[in-house]
Amino acid sequence: MPRSSTATPAAIVDALKAVAGNPPKVRASFAKGWCVRGTYTPSDRAGEITRSQSFTRPSRVLARFSVGGGNPGVADTNNLVLRGFSFKLGDEDHRSDILVESAPVHFARTLEQMLAFLKARVPGADGKPDMAKVKAFSVANPETLNQANYIAARPLPGSLAGTTYWGVHAFPATNEQGETRFIKFKVAPAGGDITLSEDEARAKPADFLRDDLGTRIAAGHARFNVMALLDRPGDPIKDVTIRWPDEDDREEVRLGTIVITGFEPNEACDASIFNPANLADGIGHPPDEIFAARRAAYTISLAKRR
Repeated sequence: MPRSSTATPAAIVDALKAVAGNPPKVRASFAKGWCVRGTYTPSDRAGEITRSQSFTRPSRVLARFSVGGGNPGVADTNNLVLRGFSFKLGDEDHRSDILVESAPVHFARTLEQMLAFLKARVPGADGKPDMAKVKAFSVANPETLNQANYIAARPLPGSLAGTTYWGVHAFPATNEQGETRFIKFKVAPAGGDITLSEDEARAKPADFLRDDLGTRIAAGHARFNVMALLDRPGDPIKDVTIRWPDEDDREEVRLGTIVITGFEPNEACDASIFNPANLADGIGHPPDEIFAARRAAYTISLAKRR
């Protein structure tokens, strides 16, 4: 796709806001969410994968669960949007911010493609996108449907504490022996996935996720295994719209366990950002174009909502 100067992080933020109808003072993406706290305990194998002290040492965790899109009023029963989980591990000197979501792929490979995807979906005067425009874009860019197809093929998540979350990027991880390989993050609920049938979903209120999460936190059932999926030669490390071959069946190592222990005031998460570029030594920046843009985009979004 030809490169032009229009697809900037600022333009992406504006387009995300426009698709959502420009609600004021909220995040451009994953606008609806809840701030929580917890603990991280490393596994005895974490050092085999990364020397990052944010993964090899115990720490407190600040995290945020969220529902996808830029509309803070989105219903929890909407089965077309992602669920998100962002968390900060480590201490001031060894901080890593990890952002994962309920699909293993992103909806665009490049910034140009991401901007075009969003622009095709900006609502018209009637408040709805032009579906002919959306369809034409999808036909010309079939890989941009990979994320939506993944979501559509699965039942509605029944709990934020019972959802598997994925990092769509390939991160270079350097271990305690100085060896570097690519990993993908997968954050899996210790008790397995919790899903709802269509009938069960219809019976749920539009804002059921927070109460459900509170119940599970109180029972000690908001536990997640932080996994590293290990690369193989030839894996695509720059295309975030496609999965690694046999990704669900390949070798993975548990880096540690996160236990969510309570809610925090939303201000605790809103005062700053979960910045994907914050990665303590031992986890490097992924080589794809989308990751490179996220650092600036999150900062721009924070400034806009202030």
